Amino acid sequence: MNVKIEIDCTPLEARSFLGLPDVGPLNDHMVAEMQKRMDANMAMLQPDELLKTWTSFGGQAQEQFRKLMTAAAGGAMGGKGDRS
Repeated sequence: MNVKIEIDCTPLEARSFLGLPDVGPLNDHMVAEMQKRMDANMAMLQPDELLKTWTSFGGQAQEQFRKLMTAAAGGAMGGKGDRS
């Protein structure tokens, strides 16, 4: 025997029927908070701000990065890499 029951209701109606909480206000608050944080951090994505951040590290960071990449490449090829 097969029994098929079809219920036509909205998600809100289904949640209330099953006794689940209404998370609409919480969701609205979280979305508003995320939008506020994204707007606050949008200035950091501007190209001139990125360049200021990257160049503020100076040549020492670039040299350390080069040494890291050289050591990684040497390790991947089975060598000892540049350890200077």
